[in-house]
Amino acid sequence: MVSISKNNQKQQLLSKIATNDGHGENSPYFDGWKAYANNPFHLTDNPNGVIQMGLAENQLCFDLIQEWVVNNPKASICTVEGAENFQDIAIFQDYHGLPEFRQAVARFMEKVRGDRVTFDPNRIVMSGGATGAHEMLAFCLADPGDAFLVPTPYYPGFDRDLRWRTGVQLFPVVCESCNDFKVTKKALEEAYEKAQQSNIKIKGLLINNPSNPLGTLLDKDTLRDIVTFINSRNIHLVCDEIYAATVFDQPRFISVSEMVEEMIECNKDLIHIVYSLSKDLGFPGFRVGIVYSYNDTVVNIARKMSSFGLVSTQTQHMLASMLSDEIFVEKFIAESSERLGKRQGMFTKGLAQVGISTLKSNAGLFFWMDLRRLLKEATFDGELELWRIIINEVKLNVSPGCSFHCSEPGWFRVCFANMDDETMRIALRRIRNFVLQTKGLNNIAAIKKQCSRSKLQISLSFRRLDDFNSPAHSPMNSPLVRT
Repeated sequence: MVSISKNNQKQQLLSKIATNDGHGENSPYFDGWKAYANNPFHLTDNPNGVIQMGLAENQLCFDLIQEWVVNNPKASICTVEGAENFQDIAIFQDYHGLPEFRQAVARFMEKVRGDRVTFDPNRIVMSGGATGAHEMLAFCLADPGDAFLVPTPYYPGFDRDLRWRTGVQLFPVVCESCNDFKVTKKALEEAYEKAQQSNIKIKGLLINNPSNPLGTLLDKDTLRDIVTFINSRNIHLVCDEIYAATVFDQPRFISVSEMVEEMIECNKDLIHIVYSLSKDLGFPGFRVGIVYSYNDTVVNIARKMSSFGLVSTQTQHMLASMLSDEIFVEKFIAESSERLGKRQGMFTKGLAQVGISTLKSNAGLFFWMDLRRLLKEATFDGELELWRIIINEVKLNVSPGCSFHCSEPGWFRVCFANMDDETMRIALRRIRNFVLQTKGLNNIAAIKKQCSRSKLQISLSFRRLDDFNSPAHSPMNSPLVRT
């Protein structure tokens, strides 16, 4: 009691924002990361450790990045070739960002979207990663207590990014597996009306395209419905497009920017895009986040707020050079897409061989795995029980659907691009062995249950049970269970 009292006294000396649980680090999503941190897998040093499959990171093309860095030493001010620019880059720069950086980012965004749209470099606002970009937009668009609609399942970090320090709420748009979790007009309207009935002021709709955690894309009709919906309700649309270059199969990615140019009746002041180089290029450590707004006022006030989370000029300088190399950019986008598709195909086909299905997807650094039939009970408690077994016994950090606010228990997000080929094979082997073992035990339980309910004659039952339990026919001797 004394220690609790002292802890309360310490917290009373601090702010409520700093000491509340708004960060969300106590969720299963972050608990999985902690399990990995406490026992990280290593091919030689710790082969029985936890494999990190909860981190959406693109590590499949670093050989291309390293090759470019070696061949372009002048891009860095920390090399002999680039040192002559050190002073110009190191001294104070305003928060608009280096002009060449904004120009290069705008051009890269166009390339990623197939050169079907154009972006104005003067609308590029920097931030400290997509996390900072989302929070900055929340501060610009909403007041404490206001809410954004968000289709489920959605990235757990949104709870932290948009809610923690802003006081903004997230209101779920419930999507279901019966239609592959698609966002429908009906679901949008129902969520909006429900919020109105609860006296919650909706200021906008947040969408993630491509979707994290689903790895799916919004088609043109759905995007048109979404833009029509936000216009009819006069609310903002925030489009998180940070996985735009991770598409590895048809259909192609359609940006909301295409819809803005196509739908003349659209109020452009309501449209805002969040982008980043963390996923498409694999640079989360560089903390490059972008807000691109079609609203002049939002651009101006966001630029003022960006002074709290700027991208270092050293990083801007190097990336401006890299992204301006169009030969490299085209090669990287094509090769990354091919490698992502190959890796995702190996994983999902390997799971299918043991009867584990995944939601059909063609983008992202992850897939949505369906383990509903492995649940002891079809509840979120049952999901967490299965997840703990996977974390603690199978030693894989996959993320449970409940941490993504999924409406149905039994779904898990599996990241596949943050490991080398050998680690991938070991992870797949662990999953397959676990599923085969679980299926074998379930089969034994089902057989025993069926025998206990048998209405056959007693003598016949005894004879069959004797046969069943004989060494030659015992289920414990089946190859499946031995595996």
